Amino acid sequence: MKHLLAIALLASAPVWAAQQSVTLSVPDMSCASCPITVKAALSKVPGVASVKSDLAKRQTTVAFDDAKTDVAALSKATGAAGYPSTPVKVAK
Repeated sequence: MKHLLAIALLASAPVWAAQQSVTLSVPDMSCASCPITVKAALSKVPGVASVKSDLAKRQTTVAFDDAKTDVAALSKATGAAGYPSTPVKVAK
């Protein structure tokens, strides 16, 4: 009986989220207001902790909670704002 209880407790244990970051290539960023628009779109995605853009490199780095969102959702958000993006580097 103790084993069944232990298994039940393990099965119901919360899954811990991990903070991840991804660098997205955003080639259509071409002016000073573009990173602002990209940041606004990404900030609306649940789980996004921070957004930093580099206009010169046309890249944006996003820190996010992988239990709440994923790279595909982040790319979708930038695309919906008019700035299609592709992941360049994903880090855990």
